[in-house]
Amino acid sequence: QVQLVESGGGLVQAGDSLTLSCVVSGRTIGNYGVGWFRQPPGKEREFVAAVRWGSGKIYYADSVKGRFTISGDNAKNTVYLQMNSLQPRDTAKYSCGIAPPRTLETWYLSIYEYDYWGQGTQVTVSS
Repeated sequence: QVQLVESGGGLVQAGDSLTLSCVVSGRTIGNYGVGWFRQPPGKEREFVAAVRWGSGKIYYADSVKGRFTISGDNAKNTVYLQMNSLQPRDTAKYSCGIAPPRTLETWYLSIYEYDYWGQGTQVTVSS
């Protein structure tokens, strides 16, 4: 059974940092792609960052490039999202998903390319 569990969210002030964790069980992250998405209040889920370990490729949304960093620990089967310089516009529920090997080059952008998701963790940034 594949499970993803996020943690690390919270209430912070603008300019602060947070690190989210996504612990994966039932699959070895080194063989899959893992992505972070977020859903702001009243809006659709949007892509944040993703990594395909096999190719070493990392992807970021333009809105977070230079502020957020995705990384992983294979020994812990955990993927992290380091978020710096947080702004109120980053307020959202953040979820991680895991994707089997895909041939589509832009696989990371679509929620439908991921077959398992965590329950999410709330990040709220006050001004």
